[in-house]
Amino acid sequence: MKFTNKLLILSLISLLTYCSKSDSNDEDQIDNNSSTSISEVIDSNEESSSNSQETSESTTNNSNVVEEGVPEVFKKIYAASRIYLDGNNVVIEVDGAPDHKSPYYSRNHELYEPYNGSNTNFNQNPNSIKTFDFKFKIPLNPKEASSKVSTQLGSIGVSLNGVAFYNQYAGPNNQPLTNEINSFDQYAGHPQNQGVYHYHLEPTYLTSNKGQDALLGFLLDGFPVYGPFENNVKITNENLDEYHGHSHITPDYPDGIYHYHITDTDPYINGNGYYGSPGTVSQ
Repeated sequence: MKFTNKLLILSLISLLTYCSKSDSNDEDQIDNNSSTSISEVIDSNEESSSNSQETSESTTNNSNVVEEGVPEVFKKIYAASRIYLDGNNVVIEVDGAPDHKSPYYSRNHELYEPYNGSNTNFNQNPNSIKTFDFKFKIPLNPKEASSKVSTQLGSIGVSLNGVAFYNQYAGPNNQPLTNEINSFDQYAGHPQNQGVYHYHLEPTYLTSNKGQDALLGFLLDGFPVYGPFENNVKITNENLDEYHGHSHITPDYPDGIYHYHITDTDPYINGNGYYGSPGTVSQ
């Protein structure tokens, strides 16, 4: 009887030991499978996330680069690496590269994408996107200039995603965009010969993610640039002055401000020069 009891006890101990080891191995297997599964889900979500979600995350994170004293509205420039005050100016530092896909990125770049727009006459230019150390220095409190100056070729402002705004002309001699427009990618931008990517027209990536009536950036004179709609009404050149803007309140400026609007016809972003006194841009 005693021998039988001892045998039973030994059997139970052996069984418990086996179950313990088995449970431990199962947990390891579950952890491994769980980790792999979660990683796959995260990767899948990142790949399928909309551009607006990516932009929203960038906008939130950007609050860390906006220094003390800078007006809240500049936090919307989500691609900036630093925004700070320099006397009576706001300095915006960006690298100038778009955060959307483009055939102008090198083929091994994560944002490379062949042209898939609707322009059957698309003709890719030989340039490719490069990054720079842009510093846009614009007036903190912009005012109408007593003597207006024309916009220059090259950067005339900066958009929320750090891409430069250009005027309505192609280089080198203020030529119409008639032919150059066929080299604009699926988001209406392209790089010039030094690799500076820029928009002459509506930055459709931003308007599709931020809204047709949203703040899109600032020109060098410090005045904001808004999309092609206002109060659910499409803006035309006839609604704007010769500089392509007008004055009243906006969601970002409840006391009112002069602001530019992008339209779908020439001059697109800016008319016969800056409304205010332009700051500077260096790269």
